Amino acid sequence: MVTSFTVKSVATFIGKEKRLGRFRDLVSLSSMENQTKNKIYFHYNHTDSFNSARWTARESYQFMYERPWQDVLHFFSNVVNARLTLSTMFGTDNSPQTCIDVVDDDYKTSEVCDEKEERCGRWERVTFKIILSYSGYAFDGWQKQPGLNTVQEIVEKSLGRFVDDKKARLLKEKSKPLEGCAVVAGRTDKGVSAIRQVCSFYTWRKDVKPCDIEGEINSAAPGKLRVVSVSEVSRVFHPNFSAKWRRYLYIFPLNDQENEKQCCENEKEVESFSFARNCNEPSNKCVESSSSENVENLIIGNNKEFEAPNKPTCFSVCRVNQLLRHLEGKLLSYKMFARDTKASRNIGPPTECFMYHARAAEARIPCSVHEEGRKVMCVELVANRFLRKMVRVLVATSIREAAAGAEEDALLKLMEATCRRATAPPAPPDGLCLVDVGYTDFNPKNCLIP
Repeated sequence: MVTSFTVKSVATFIGKEKRLGRFRDLVSLSSMENQTKNKIYFHYNHTDSFNSARWTARESYQFMYERPWQDVLHFFSNVVNARLTLSTMFGTDNSPQTCIDVVDDDYKTSEVCDEKEERCGRWERVTFKIILSYSGYAFDGWQKQPGLNTVQEIVEKSLGRFVDDKKARLLKEKSKPLEGCAVVAGRTDKGVSAIRQVCSFYTWRKDVKPCDIEGEINSAAPGKLRVVSVSEVSRVFHPNFSAKWRRYLYIFPLNDQENEKQCCENEKEVESFSFARNCNEPSNKCVESSSSENVENLIIGNNKEFEAPNKPTCFSVCRVNQLLRHLEGKLLSYKMFARDTKASRNIGPPTECFMYHARAAEARIPCSVHEEGRKVMCVELVANRFLRKMVRVLVATSIREAAAGAEEDALLKLMEATCRRATAPPAPPDGLCLVDVGYTDFNPKNCLIP
């Protein structure tokens, strides 16, 4: 009786402790939620003379998204389906892709011919280089994710028909779908289009022909995904590690009232506005926390104290071009312009990129509303590598700095900041396009914006 009573008492005591523990967890969780709701997020306070004329994160976000992006999406769709080319925006016929194709063909043909006599055993596999075009609005990015419509999922399902018997048997034993494995040159985010995305696929089957792969992928998502070319390449070819540079193009639609003359005149107003504001304001220090290095630069809070009235509402394309040109030919750390990057990769070479080409120019794209076409700003960036959302943050920040009338080296100075909120929120993904990937040395002559 004594032993039974003791065990029962212990069980009762343990039960009460568990209930008490759950109650404490609920109280703690509720307290954390209240702290999160009441937490005040401060905008990054720049200390230069253009601080008062610079848009806040909220203002920058609204300026970027209140645009006729549907015209840009329609233009990219026509380019993906080979109805238009990028060179038509500038009224020229020279396209950078033509020269790249010739060089790649010579490169891959010589290597494949040398390998045919040496192949034996496990190295008898055949590697195919696949160049794809796809519209960003139709997919949830490249990387395969459960429950989402991604480019990788469609491509690998199409390649499942060409896997060898051994791999097909292994997939069946593991109760996995019959899919191929596609390695890509660079993953694109949701809404980002691509004109010449590069991926590779290998198999041990000898009866697979490039035309078979092309037809299978083209039938998976017609009008949204198209194969530009399929070719046999060296077995050492890797779309990502073999690439020497990537080219991105961002198309930013301009409103009717935004023109070069008004924007250049607005720069003088910005300078006088900034000087008058800062003469009466003490210099502010940056308000930030030690853990703000990886904070996403989104719109947070309704703090009106940081918003000044009568801020500039337009920008100069020539000023954006001047800001971007200071990045050319330099190996710099773009961690302030990156997003969704792990803390372990925020310091050192993993964040360093070499910018070969960075230019901005005004152009026009076909539009049903305007007979002469929609006026847009095109930003062309070519670098050896890009970080997550780096292009979109660069575009948004350069537009913000140009509107504020900042100095030409403003982007270089922002790289020395200690918080990512010093840069603007990412521009909309609708305007971004991966143009091509190069596997030979970059040639400055093959650019859309000379």
